[in-house]
This record gives sequence, structure tokens and C-alpha cells, in this order.
Amino acid sequence: MKSGVSVVFMTVPDEEKAAEIARTLVDEKMIACANILPRVRSIYRWEGKISDEPEVLVVMKTATDFKALEARVKVLHPYTTPELISLDVREGLPAYVDWVITSSR
Repeated sequence: MKSGVSVVFMTVPDEEKAAEIARTLVDEKMIACANILPRVRSIYRWEGKISDEPEVLVVMKTATDFKALEARVKVLHPYTTPELISLDVREGLPAYVDWVITSSR
């Protein structure tokens, strides 16, 4: 059974931008929380070239509609095409799931 909560992954260029976006989204109740994982290495093809870049991974928990979160991230994010991937949480500790829902709606 679906919990109504999602885990959303986003990469950003540095920790400062990660914290700025995370704080804004928490303040606006779009996400309940964010974990910032510094120093990830991203290897990808972009505009015909293979890139190998340092980035920061942000893992967010939310019950907000993805389209609303997507629209807000597009305004806050420095990339033209930011990574923003949502995975539905099928199950979780009920008290935690309730907290995420309460904190992000």
C-alpha cells in the first residue's frame, strides 16, 4: 500500500546551494527534510560529451505533489535541467510517515 510519501533525489553543484534550496523547501513546507551528501562524483553524457564532475546529492522526503515541487525547484536550481527523481515510499515507520505528511503539506 502506498504511504503518500516520496523520496526525491536532486543533485546540485555545491553544499551551499544544496543547503539554500533545502532550507527554502523546508521553510515553504514543500519537503519535510533533506539530507545533504557532499562529494558525490557524477559521470554522465550531456550535450554530446561525457562529463565527470563533483556534485552534491540531496535526498528529500515529502508528501507534496511532485509537479508543485518540480516547479519550485526549477526556480531555485542553478541548472537548466536539474536532476529531480521521485520514488514512492511503499511502507515506512508509521510515526515517521505521519511526520513527513504533516511537515510537507
